[in-house]
Amino acid sequence: MLYHDTEWGVQLHDDRKLFEFLILEGFQAGLSWFTVLRKRENFRAAFDGFDAQSVSGYGAREIGRLLKNPGIIRNRSKIAAAIQNAAAFLNVADEFGSFDSYIWSFVGGKQKVNSWKRLSDLPASTAESIRLSADLSKRGFRFVGPTICYAHMQATGMVNDHIVSCFRYTECM
Repeated sequence: MLYHDTEWGVQLHDDRKLFEFLILEGFQAGLSWFTVLRKRENFRAAFDGFDAQSVSGYGAREIGRLLKNPGIIRNRSKIAAAIQNAAAFLNVADEFGSFDSYIWSFVGGKQKVNSWKRLSDLPASTAESIRLSADLSKRGFRFVGPTICYAHMQATGMVNDHIVSCFRYTECM
């Protein structure tokens, strides 16, 4: 899959991309990641290219527009969470200088490299994702449970969870 071969596990330090992945992970809750990936371009268009400043200002009109958009996942709670998360994201970025500085602090500022031999070895959450989830929740984020946070950490390269036999394992270090 192209996503695995080019994006998943690559270290991200761009706030807009980190926001995109955080929002998409929230929409993925209870669904397959493939479902979200198929709709990714629609999400980008619907959420102003994942510009947190724009999304944080969404009101009833934008929510109505999003709920009518067949190209995205039309879940009122997840849409409301995306808007709330945009405002919380901006607050965190303001407090820490960037969201990147904040989120990467949960892995000590550098990628954690695991050495899994089988996909079945990968955990659903870790101590770091549990701490991240709790801190994000305390800061007003929603749809940021430990499993979602760990998926975000994997997707953005905070942890390298490619299995050791995968060609991407060394490429993503």
